[in-house]
Amino acid sequence: MRIEIAELPSLRKHRENGLDLRRTVLVGLDLTEPDDDSLLRTSLDGALFLGCTLRPETQRRAHAAGALLFPAVPGLPYEVYRSRLYTPDELFEGFDATRPESYAITPDARIYQHTQEQGHPPDPLHALAERLHDHGISEALDEVLTGMPVAVMGGHALTRDSEGYRGAVELGVQLGQAGFTVLTGGGPGAMEAVPLGVRLADKSGVDEALAVLASAPRFASGRSVDPAEIGRWLAAGLAVDLPTGDRPRTIGIPTWFYGHEPPNPFCELHAKYFENSVREEGLLTVATGGIIYTPGSAGTVQEVFQDYTQNHYGSVGPAAPMVFLGERFWTEEVPAAPLVRKLAKGRPAEQWILVTDDAAEAVAFLGSYGSVE
Repeated sequence: MRIEIAELPSLRKHRENGLDLRRTVLVGLDLTEPDDDSLLRTSLDGALFLGCTLRPETQRRAHAAGALLFPAVPGLPYEVYRSRLYTPDELFEGFDATRPESYAITPDARIYQHTQEQGHPPDPLHALAERLHDHGISEALDEVLTGMPVAVMGGHALTRDSEGYRGAVELGVQLGQAGFTVLTGGGPGAMEAVPLGVRLADKSGVDEALAVLASAPRFASGRSVDPAEIGRWLAAGLAVDLPTGDRPRTIGIPTWFYGHEPPNPFCELHAKYFENSVREEGLLTVATGGIIYTPGSAGTVQEVFQDYTQNHYGSVGPAAPMVFLGERFWTEEVPAAPLVRKLAKGRPAEQWILVTDDAAEAVAFLGSYGSVE
């Protein structure tokens, strides 16, 4: 059980009823009120206090009762013991579309700047804080995901005025119409085009959305990008009017390791990590409904073989679909598909590999793998 600020009133209300706090995780609670002492007059074996504030005598009682206390880490621009995913509004708080340079003051930009100041790898204190944060993000992502989500992988270099970008948007439309929850790497290019399509719901809105994005068609990639350049790209995305459903259908999984590529505004939620390797492995693992690979560069190719390794050995469950969208690209320009097929020959994964140019066939193939919620 995890208890946070919102649950504190009910926790106090029921403290006389023999509440058992063994193996409970208490997060960010201020337990300095005198009547909170009675709250802790119970078994605390295995309890974790993360970033809680306690009076000295209460701390001693908690330690004596077998609890573990992890203090808050001061001076950080992020929550160490985070238990929920990020929304675009939260990451881009303070951004003013009329002043593109204001991206530099957003939490997203400030957290990235903090990581740059710490260096890589960071010192032990900051490394521990980042790992605790990332663990919380993974738990929060597990709580949000339902059914068999699918992922779409692809490069960040697709410009908003390209045919490839339009094709990725239209792929997203079809995935959304099929009822999938769609995961991407959360950044620019194909990673933003697909969730844009999912949220548009049908093709009738594609032209209008692309017309809005035409004011900033290119994302200026590179670790020394001017915040104002990022701001102009972001402002155009935020200007697109998108519907929001009852539950999130688009989730980005980006990383501050590539913080010069900010998360896109089209994903309803972002599971943003510090550690890129944790983020990559996690994204491939939670896409239990399969993955579509659109043309990309070295990062996308790396993901292809990380994904296939999971399928080859069944290390995270049954082999899930791998769809290579763009036959010439994946068989001639970057011939990853033939190698994956060769490795899969005679194995359970073989039947779940598709190479196609047809987005509708790709979506239908994913739908045949299992039920879609």
